[in-house]
Amino acid sequence: MNIQVIPTVSEARTEDLGHRIAIVVDVLRATSTMLAALAAGAEAVIPAETVQQARQLQQRGYLLGGERSCRKIPGFDLGNSPLEYTAEAVRGRTVVMTTANGTRAIQKAGKASRVLIGSLLNGRACAAKAASFGEDIAILCAGTQDVFALEDGLCAGMLADELIRLGGGRDSDIEMNDFGWSMLYAYREAKDRLTDALLSSANGRRLTKLGFRDDILYCARTNVLELAPDMSGGQLSLAAAQI
Repeated sequence: MNIQVIPTVSEARTEDLGHRIAIVVDVLRATSTMLAALAAGAEAVIPAETVQQARQLQQRGYLLGGERSCRKIPGFDLGNSPLEYTAEAVRGRTVVMTTANGTRAIQKAGKASRVLIGSLLNGRACAAKAASFGEDIAILCAGTQDVFALEDGLCAGMLADELIRLGGGRDSDIEMNDFGWSMLYAYREAKDRLTDALLSSANGRRLTKLGFRDDILYCARTNVLELAPDMSGGQLSLAAAQI
Protein backbone atom coordinates (compact mmCIF):
# COMPACT_ATOMS: atom_id res chain seq x y z
CA MET A 1 0.00 0.00 0.00
CA ASN A 2 1.15 3.49 -0.81
CA ILE A 3 -0.01 6.38 1.38
CA GLN A 4 0.51 10.04 0.53
CA VAL A 5 -0.22 12.61 3.24
CA ILE A 6 -0.84 16.10 1.86
CA PRO A 7 -0.27 18.97 4.34
CA THR A 8 -2.76 21.51 2.94
CA VAL A 9 -5.33 21.97 0.19
CA SER A 10 -2.99 24.22 -1.79
CA GLU A 11 -0.38 21.45 -1.98
CA ALA A 12 -2.75 18.84 -3.42
CA ARG A 13 -1.88 17.97 -7.01
CA THR A 14 -3.89 15.92 -9.46
CA GLU A 15 -1.22 13.20 -9.51
CA ASP A 16 -1.44 12.92 -5.71
CA LEU A 17 -5.16 12.18 -5.85
CA GLY A 18 -5.88 10.40 -9.10
CA HIS A 19 -6.65 6.67 -8.82
CA ARG A 20 -6.48 6.84 -5.03
CA ILE A 21 -8.90 6.73 -2.13
CA ALA A 22 -8.82 10.24 -0.65
CA ILE A 23 -9.51 10.84 3.04
CA VAL A 24 -10.26 14.48 3.80
CA VAL A 25 -9.42 15.60 7.34
CA ASP A 26 -10.45 18.85 9.04
CA VAL A 27 -10.45 18.02 12.74
CA LEU A 28 -11.25 21.58 13.92
CA ARG A 29 -13.92 21.43 12.81
CA ALA A 30 -15.60 20.65 9.48
CA THR A 31 -15.21 16.89 9.13
CA SER A 32 -15.83 16.40 12.85
CA THR A 33 -19.03 18.42 12.56
CA MET A 34 -20.21 16.51 9.48
CA LEU A 35 -19.74 13.27 11.38
CA ALA A 36 -21.61 14.70 14.36
CA ALA A 37 -24.52 15.63 12.08
CA LEU A 38 -24.74 12.15 10.57
CA ALA A 39 -24.42 10.50 13.97
CA ALA A 40 -27.29 12.67 15.20
CA GLY A 41 -29.54 11.43 12.41
CA ALA A 42 -29.13 13.97 9.63
CA GLU A 43 -30.46 12.54 6.37
CA ALA A 44 -27.51 13.93 4.40
CA VAL A 45 -24.76 16.55 4.44
CA ILE A 46 -24.02 18.40 1.20
CA PRO A 47 -20.61 20.14 1.21
CA ALA A 48 -20.47 23.46 -0.65
CA GLU A 49 -17.30 25.39 -1.36
CA THR A 50 -18.75 28.91 -1.15
CA VAL A 51 -21.56 30.67 0.67
CA GLN A 52 -23.20 31.47 -2.66
CA GLN A 53 -23.05 27.83 -3.73
CA ALA A 54 -24.56 26.75 -0.40
CA ARG A 55 -27.50 29.11 -0.87
CA GLN A 56 -27.99 27.85 -4.41
CA LEU A 57 -28.05 24.23 -3.24
CA GLN A 58 -30.61 24.90 -0.53
CA GLN A 59 -34.04 23.41 -1.11
CA ARG A 60 -37.21 23.58 0.93
CA GLY A 61 -36.64 21.90 4.28
CA TYR A 62 -32.83 21.95 3.99
CA LEU A 63 -30.72 23.49 6.75
CA LEU A 64 -27.79 25.80 6.03
CA GLY A 65 -24.70 25.27 8.17
CA GLY A 66 -21.19 26.61 8.18
CA GLU A 67 -18.75 29.31 9.15
CA ARG A 68 -16.40 32.01 8.06
CA SER A 69 -13.68 33.14 10.48
CA CYS A 70 -14.98 30.48 12.92
CA ARG A 71 -18.36 32.23 13.22
CA LYS A 72 -21.78 31.20 11.95
CA ILE A 73 -22.60 32.77 8.60
CA PRO A 74 -25.35 35.42 8.87
CA GLY A 75 -28.71 33.97 7.87
CA PHE A 76 -27.56 30.36 8.29
CA ASP A 77 -29.36 27.95 10.62
CA LEU A 78 -26.24 26.45 12.16
CA GLY A 79 -22.57 27.23 12.50
CA ASN A 80 -19.62 24.83 12.47
CA SER A 81 -19.77 23.62 16.06
CA PRO A 82 -20.41 19.87 16.32
CA LEU A 83 -22.31 20.57 19.53
CA GLU A 84 -24.98 22.42 17.54
CA TYR A 85 -25.77 19.36 15.44
CA THR A 86 -28.02 17.59 17.91
CA ALA A 87 -30.72 15.07 17.04
CA GLU A 88 -33.33 17.72 17.83
CA ALA A 89 -31.73 20.10 15.34
CA VAL A 90 -30.88 17.81 12.41
CA ARG A 91 -32.65 14.45 12.62
CA GLY A 92 -34.17 13.61 9.24
CA ARG A 93 -32.92 16.87 7.70
CA THR A 94 -30.45 17.56 4.93
CA VAL A 95 -27.72 20.06 5.81
CA VAL A 96 -25.91 22.12 3.18
CA MET A 97 -22.58 23.05 4.75
CA THR A 98 -19.81 25.42 3.76
CA THR A 99 -16.65 26.13 5.74
CA ALA A 100 -13.51 28.12 5.06
CA ASN A 101 -11.25 25.08 4.67
CA GLY A 102 -12.89 21.68 5.05
CA THR A 103 -15.49 21.87 2.31
CA ARG A 104 -12.90 23.38 -0.03
CA ALA A 105 -10.70 20.35 0.64
CA ILE A 106 -13.59 18.01 -0.17
CA GLN A 107 -14.08 19.77 -3.49
CA LYS A 108 -10.35 19.56 -4.24
CA ALA A 109 -10.36 15.83 -3.46
CA GLY A 110 -12.97 15.24 -6.13
CA LYS A 111 -10.21 14.09 -8.50
CA ALA A 112 -9.79 10.92 -6.40
CA SER A 113 -11.54 7.65 -7.21
CA ARG A 114 -13.46 7.94 -3.94
CA VAL A 115 -13.60 10.58 -1.19
CA LEU A 116 -13.99 9.64 2.48
CA ILE A 117 -14.46 11.95 5.47
CA GLY A 118 -12.18 11.39 8.45
CA SER A 119 -11.42 12.82 11.86
CA LEU A 120 -10.16 11.62 15.22
CA LEU A 121 -13.75 10.68 16.03
CA ASN A 122 -13.89 7.95 13.39
CA GLY A 123 -10.24 7.25 12.58
CA ARG A 124 -10.39 3.48 13.00
CA ALA A 125 -13.64 3.09 11.04
CA CYS A 126 -12.42 5.42 8.29
CA ALA A 127 -9.10 3.58 7.91
CA ALA A 128 -10.92 0.22 7.75
CA LYS A 129 -13.21 1.44 4.98
CA ALA A 130 -10.34 3.01 3.03
CA ALA A 131 -8.31 -0.20 3.27
CA SER A 132 -11.26 -2.30 2.12
CA PHE A 133 -11.02 -0.90 -1.42
CA GLY A 134 -7.50 -2.24 -1.91
CA GLU A 135 -6.23 0.97 -3.52
CA ASP A 136 -3.50 3.47 -2.69
CA ILE A 137 -4.57 6.22 -0.32
CA ALA A 138 -4.15 10.00 -0.13
CA ILE A 139 -4.85 11.74 3.18
CA LEU A 140 -5.65 15.40 2.50
CA CYS A 141 -5.26 17.71 5.50
CA ALA A 142 -7.49 20.75 5.09
CA GLY A 143 -5.27 23.10 7.06
CA THR A 144 -6.24 26.71 7.72
CA GLN A 145 -6.07 29.26 4.92
CA ASP A 146 -3.44 27.14 3.14
CA VAL A 147 -1.33 26.80 6.31
CA PHE A 148 -0.69 23.40 7.89
CA ALA A 149 -2.78 22.64 10.99
CA LEU A 150 -1.28 20.41 13.69
CA GLU A 151 -4.56 18.67 14.53
CA ASP A 152 -5.04 17.55 10.92
CA GLY A 153 -1.52 16.19 10.78
CA LEU A 154 -2.00 14.21 13.99
CA CYS A 155 -5.20 12.76 12.58
CA ALA A 156 -3.36 11.80 9.39
CA GLY A 157 -0.79 10.06 11.58
CA MET A 158 -3.57 8.21 13.39
CA LEU A 159 -5.06 7.08 10.08
CA ALA A 160 -1.65 5.90 8.87
CA ASP A 161 -1.14 3.99 12.13
CA GLU A 162 -4.51 2.28 11.73
CA LEU A 163 -3.78 1.41 8.10
CA ILE A 164 -0.47 -0.15 9.11
CA ARG A 165 -2.22 -2.17 11.82
CA LEU A 166 -4.80 -3.40 9.32
CA GLY A 167 -2.03 -4.39 6.94
CA GLY A 168 -0.26 -6.58 9.48
CA GLY A 169 1.33 -4.09 11.84
CA ARG A 170 4.75 -3.60 10.24
CA ASP A 171 5.82 -0.14 9.14
CA SER A 172 7.99 -1.68 6.45
CA ASP A 173 4.95 -3.09 4.66
CA ILE A 174 3.80 0.31 3.40
CA GLU A 175 5.24 3.10 1.29
CA MET A 176 4.62 6.64 2.47
CA ASN A 177 5.95 10.11 1.77
CA ASP A 178 8.24 11.80 4.29
CA PHE A 179 5.53 14.11 5.57
CA GLY A 180 3.35 11.08 6.25
CA TRP A 181 6.09 9.37 8.24
CA SER A 182 6.60 12.58 10.22
CA MET A 183 2.91 12.72 11.11
CA LEU A 184 2.84 9.03 12.02
CA TYR A 185 5.71 9.48 14.47
CA ALA A 186 4.16 12.68 15.83
CA TYR A 187 0.85 10.89 16.44
CA ARG A 188 2.53 7.98 18.19
CA GLU A 189 4.32 10.43 20.48
CA ALA A 190 1.17 12.46 21.23
CA LYS A 191 -1.61 9.86 21.13
CA ASP A 192 -2.01 9.71 24.91
CA ARG A 193 -2.40 13.48 25.19
CA LEU A 194 -4.27 14.52 22.07
CA THR A 195 -6.59 16.85 23.96
CA ASP A 196 -3.62 18.86 25.22
CA ALA A 197 -2.10 18.86 21.73
CA LEU A 198 -5.29 20.23 20.18
CA LEU A 199 -5.77 22.84 22.88
CA SER A 200 -2.22 24.11 22.39
CA SER A 201 -2.42 24.21 18.58
CA ALA A 202 -2.95 27.48 16.76
CA ASN A 203 -6.53 26.61 15.89
CA GLY A 204 -7.16 25.32 19.37
CA ARG A 205 -5.98 28.57 20.94
CA ARG A 206 -8.04 30.63 18.51
CA LEU A 207 -11.21 28.61 19.09
CA THR A 208 -10.70 28.78 22.85
CA LYS A 209 -10.48 32.57 22.70
CA LEU A 210 -13.71 32.64 20.71
CA GLY A 211 -15.52 30.53 23.30
CA PHE A 212 -15.39 27.15 21.54
CA ARG A 213 -13.21 25.20 23.99
CA ASP A 214 -15.90 22.53 24.36
CA ASP A 215 -15.73 21.93 20.60
CA ILE A 216 -12.05 21.07 20.94
CA LEU A 217 -12.77 18.62 23.75
CA TYR A 218 -15.43 16.99 21.57
CA CYS A 219 -13.21 16.77 18.50
CA ALA A 220 -10.20 15.39 20.42
CA ARG A 221 -11.95 12.10 21.24
CA THR A 222 -10.78 9.07 19.29
CA ASN A 223 -12.77 6.24 17.71
CA VAL A 224 -16.11 7.12 19.27
CA LEU A 225 -18.07 6.94 15.98
CA GLU A 226 -18.42 3.86 13.79
CA LEU A 227 -19.21 5.96 10.75
CA ALA A 228 -17.09 6.06 7.61
CA PRO A 229 -18.92 8.39 5.21
CA ASP A 230 -17.88 8.88 1.63
CA MET A 231 -19.13 11.20 -1.05
CA SER A 232 -21.83 9.86 -3.35
CA GLY A 233 -23.82 12.04 -5.72
CA GLY A 234 -22.35 15.18 -4.18
CA GLN A 235 -23.41 14.38 -0.64
CA LEU A 236 -22.68 12.39 2.48
CA SER A 237 -25.59 10.28 3.64
CA LEU A 238 -26.48 7.82 6.36
CA ALA A 239 -26.39 5.00 3.83
CA ALA A 240 -22.91 5.99 2.69
CA ALA A 241 -21.72 6.39 6.28
CA GLN A 242 -22.01 2.77 7.35
CA ILE A 243 -18.92 0.55 7.26
